[in-house]
Amino acid sequence: MSIDKFTALTKDVGGIPVARLLPKSSKKTIGAWCFLDHAGPAEFSQESDGLQVGSHPHTNLQTFTWMLSGEVWHQDSLGFRQLIRPKQVNLMTAGTNNYGICHTEQTPENVKDLHAVQLWIALPMNKEIKPNFEHYPTLPEWSEEGINFILTTGSFAGHTAPTTQFSPLLGLDVQFTKKTSLTVKVENGWEYGALVIGGTLRVNGEEYQQDELAVLTACDEHGTFTLEGEEGCHLMLLGGEPLPHPTVIWWNFVADKAETLKQAVEDWNNNHPRFGHINLEGTKLKRLIAPRVPEKLK
Repeated sequence: MSIDKFTALTKDVGGIPVARLLPKSSKKTIGAWCFLDHAGPAEFSQESDGLQVGSHPHTNLQTFTWMLSGEVWHQDSLGFRQLIRPKQVNLMTAGTNNYGICHTEQTPENVKDLHAVQLWIALPMNKEIKPNFEHYPTLPEWSEEGINFILTTGSFAGHTAPTTQFSPLLGLDVQFTKKTSLTVKVENGWEYGALVIGGTLRVNGEEYQQDELAVLTACDEHGTFTLEGEEGCHLMLLGGEPLPHPTVIWWNFVADKAETLKQAVEDWNNNHPRFGHINLEGTKLKRLIAPRVPEKLK
């Protein structure tokens, strides 16, 4: 088993600190998890509109939103409009191949804080998967030996989340209420990542702070790793089986080759019906324009 340490690139996006951990130039995915942002915590002024993300498209992926505080409205081209609150997951499936979807994201006017982990899951492009949206208001939650757990997807410690999967994955919210340790038995061939949301974590003896990511690869069926958390440590544990094809990302699109990304950009900018439509009349939102794929992208 090998362990690598990554530090986030943090930017201010409309008053929200966004720490990006995936993709990295040296590490694109953890299993099928191909995008990882830690957004917030942020507080908006009374005059601020908060989060206002206009209509934008996705292909060959699922958006996986894990709310920590605040609320966000999701609306998509399938006709779903759903408010997500803390301890809930919104899972939007863009579909594979010639499918696509578009959506918007907004904080309600009366909500002045935001804290979330935003993830993407690359879909297996050898499968025919149609667009869909699912909201999960209740997930497995339990406490054991000084650790609070919420299972967002997959199975862990005898618990299984209801979240739809198209490849084997694990998503687990872990909060230490005292200084203690958690030993994780690995699945053969999986990759794992531990994102520190807050506090101090040690992974096999090395220290990690907020917005640092431990990535564990080359896992075998007899392996384990240990997460040692100080009191108050909060982390997101991710795991998964790598997909059997490359994962290439540009803007809001995922594909297995650059040519497919170029076609998605062209289709979105020319209003192709594959992405559907959202009526933005009466809102402050706009339809975003996809930037051209750079020639150097492989």
